[in-house]
Amino acid sequence: MIDASKPCKTHPEIVAFKYPLPHLAAALKTQRKIKIVAIGSSSTSGTDGVLPFPPRLEFALRSDPGFYGRLIDVINRGIGGQEAPEEIARFQCDLIAEQPVLAIWQVGTNAVFHNVDYSPDAISAAIEAGLDWLAPLPMDVVLMDLQYTKAIVEKFEIALDIEARISAAADKAKVNVFKRWALMRRWCVQDGIALGDLDDGGPYNLHTSDWATGCISQALFEAIKTAPQPAV
Repeated sequence: MIDASKPCKTHPEIVAFKYPLPHLAAALKTQRKIKIVAIGSSSTSGTDGVLPFPPRLEFALRSDPGFYGRLIDVINRGIGGQEAPEEIARFQCDLIAEQPVLAIWQVGTNAVFHNVDYSPDAISAAIEAGLDWLAPLPMDVVLMDLQYTKAIVEKFEIALDIEARISAAADKAKVNVFKRWALMRRWCVQDGIALGDLDDGGPYNLHTSDWATGCISQALFEAIKTAPQPAV
C-alpha cells in the first residue's frame, strides 16, 4: 500500500483543460452560491470506504483563497455499476433539475469492466446523445474518463478504445475531458507508482486507492481553477 504522504504529481501538462468554463466563470463573478453536479458510477458515488472525488473537490474549491466567500456545493449523483446509457436516463432528475453551472460526467469504466454488457458503439452513442442534450443548457460540461487500475489494465485494448471514444465525443461537442486514464498511467509507467498501489485493495482491483483518489481530486481541482478564461 502506498504511503499516504507520498507527493502527488498532478501533471497539468496532461490534465489541463482545452476549453474555458464560461458558466462557472460567470457564476464566480456574480453569485455567492454555486452548484456543481458530479454524475457517474462508483468512482463518483464512492466505495470500499474511500472518500470519492466530489466531496474532496468541494473542500478544495471552498478552501481556496481564490474562491473566498463562495458557497460551492458539489452534489454527488453517482450510482455504482452504471455506465453512460443508464446515466443519461437520470439526467433530467439527477442533473438538469439541479441547475448546476458545471456538470462533471464520469464515464467509461464499466464499459470496460463489464464489457460483455456494453457494445463500444452503444457507449459512443450514449455519450454523444448526452452531450447533445446538455449542449444548449446554461452549464459547462466536463467528461471524466476511466481509471488506470489492474482490472481495467487487464482489458487494455478495450480500455484504449473506450478512452479514444470518450475523447472523440468530447472533441465533437467541444467539451473538456479530465484525462484520469492518462494521468494514472503516467504515475505507473513513469513516476514509479506500482499498479497495485493505484487501487484500493478490494476484491476486483478496480476502484482507486485513497492516495490515488486524493491526487485525482487535486488534479481535477487544479484543472478547473486554471481552465482557459472565456473570451470577453
